[in-house]
Amino acid sequence: MWVDFDAYAQTAADLANAKLDDMDDLRSLLGDRVWWRDRATERDLATFRRAQRKLRDVFVKGAEKDDASAVGILNALLEQFPVQPRIAGHTTKNWHMHVTGRGTSVAAEYIAGAAWGLSAWLCRFDGGRFGVCADSRCGNVYLDTSSNCCRRFCSERCATRSHVAAHRARKREAAAAAAA
Repeated sequence: MWVDFDAYAQTAADLANAKLDDMDDLRSLLGDRVWWRDRATERDLATFRRAQRKLRDVFVKGAEKDDASAVGILNALLEQFPVQPRIAGHTTKNWHMHVTGRGTSVAAEYIAGAAWGLSAWLCRFDGGRFGVCADSRCGNVYLDTSSNCCRRFCSERCATRSHVAAHRARKREAAAAAAA
């Protein structure tokens, strides 16, 4: 049996970082998953927004090394959105596991998987692998997949932007000191 916990954990980060102002934003989050996108409702959107705040808190607590608080939030999410494993597939050679049963709402299916994946990550790596982007203009969360657990930014773009800004600040400071 194989469950892609990393992919489920990534859906948690995707939700925590998503813009969710309207149904178009929700459909964008769901991407090419037409089986969800076509069934999503305004009620799902409201549920996604509430879960988004809780998932972001898990990343923040993990990044702060407060695993006990992260576990508390995840356990509450797992209770609210229970996991109901099932085998799914499009052909008999493509069987794989999903963590929710058919017939539940789009939000319940997505959030159950996200909470399950993030829980598996926390159990495997502790909260130290949860991050909040070090670029003060960003604030996105991420899963630290680096080999030595040293990632500080959500993306190369944010890392570059932050390093360029720091370089420019040092140059301005040096120029001001030379002028004084």
